[in-house]
Amino acid sequence: MKYILTILFACALVSLQAQKHSLEKIWETDSIVAVPESVLMSADKSILYISLIDGGGWDADGKGGIGKLSAGGKVYDGNWISGLSAPKGMAISGNRLFVADINNVVIIDIKNGTIEKKIAIDSAMGLNDVTVSDNGVIYVSDSRRATIWKIENDRAELYLPNLNGINGLKFLNNELFIGAGKSFVKANAQKQISSVAELPEAIDGIEPVGNGDFILTSWSGYIYYLSADGNIETLLDTHNEKKNTADIGYDAAERIVYVPTFNAKTVVAYRLK
Repeated sequence: MKYILTILFACALVSLQAQKHSLEKIWETDSIVAVPESVLMSADKSILYISLIDGGGWDADGKGGIGKLSAGGKVYDGNWISGLSAPKGMAISGNRLFVADINNVVIIDIKNGTIEKKIAIDSAMGLNDVTVSDNGVIYVSDSRRATIWKIENDRAELYLPNLNGINGLKFLNNELFIGAGKSFVKANAQKQISSVAELPEAIDGIEPVGNGDFILTSWSGYIYYLSADGNIETLLDTHNEKKNTADIGYDAAERIVYVPTFNAKTVVAYRLK
């Protein structure tokens, strides 16, 4: 009996040591956000931009748009940009907001709150996430074609093919980090792909924490903390509550994670501890 208790204590101690991080809920909106897929903080950190599908996940129905929510979660405008279809991932470069929308990358003038242009990728079928390099090159994932497209000087070209389960993207330190199913990988400037980690569930949102650590989400309702040494912690599990965890936003200075719950139609803020 003493031996069994010792083993149980040791297991509990290992578990406690492994789980170094957690999420503390700060606030949640009412269920008024029309199928939020992605959240992105403005450069001055006063506004959260939210991609609103407001219909079927891949329907070209013109019902989608971009909403704005105050950083404290109290003031919401669901009609800032309208006329999109199924907008998903977003990225900011300067005064421009880039949005993946089925087979278009929509460029929005943030200051004027207007659509500047749409860059069509005719053979694309399911543009999902978008990220921008330091020199303004746009990378966008196509989940239905299992590809990544590169857009430079408003011209799109195929960048990486045959990435099954492709979804989340994040350009960081001259490397492109990619969520391809459960595989978290990265591609260097020569398009050489190397493995970072294998996650328990398919990857959606990708946000760097710093020092090589990441927060990763799975749409079905999981948020993970991936340490630079490869350790994976489950920060949140809401799949039984039917609360999705799609493409998160992250305020690194305040360590706040902003979660779009998709079918639950809310945005939730958590503090990373």
